Amino acid sequence: MNRRLFLSAVAGTACARMLPEALAADAAPERIVPVVKSESEWRAVLTPEQFHVLREEGTERAFTSPLNHDKRKGTFVCAGCALPLFDSATKYDSGTGWPSFYDCIKGHVAAQSEIRTSYYAYSEYHCARCGGHHGHIFNDGPKPTGLRYCENGVAIRFVPA
Repeated sequence: MNRRLFLSAVAGTACARMLPEALAADAAPERIVPVVKSESEWRAVLTPEQFHVLREEGTERAFTSPLNHDKRKGTFVCAGCALPLFDSATKYDSGTGWPSFYDCIKGHVAAQSEIRTSYYAYSEYHCARCGGHHGHIFNDGPKPTGLRYCENGVAIRFVPA
C-alpha cells in the first residue's frame, strides 16, 4: 500500500491508538479530492526546504520559522496544496521552537506511523489532500485537547482573516 492510499484510508478515522477518539470523530463532511503530482512537479512548485519537509519527511531546524511567534488571526494552510489545516485560535507557544497548535481542522489532517521511544510516544501527521508531511502530534498540549501538533513552519502558509 502506498502512502497516498494509506493517508486516504485514515483521513476520516482515528488518527492513532494513542490519540483521543475525538480527534477524528467529527471529520469534515466534504470530500477532499487528492492532489497527485510527480516529483518533478512538486519540485517546480515548492522551495527546496518545503520539498524536503513535505515530500521527504524532513524537519526544519527549531526556532527558524517566522511563523513560530505569529499571533495574527487567520488560517494556516498546507504550503503544498493550500488545504486549511489550523485555525489561528488554536495556535500557542509551546516553547519547542516550532509553530504549535492544540487542534486541527477536522478531516484535513491525517496521522500515521505511531512512533515510540523510551521517553514518549507520538505520531507524524500529513495533509489529507496532498499527503505532505507536516510534523508530529504529541500528548503534551494544553486543554481542551491535550494535543500538540508540532508543525514545520515551511510546510504551511498563513492566510489572514
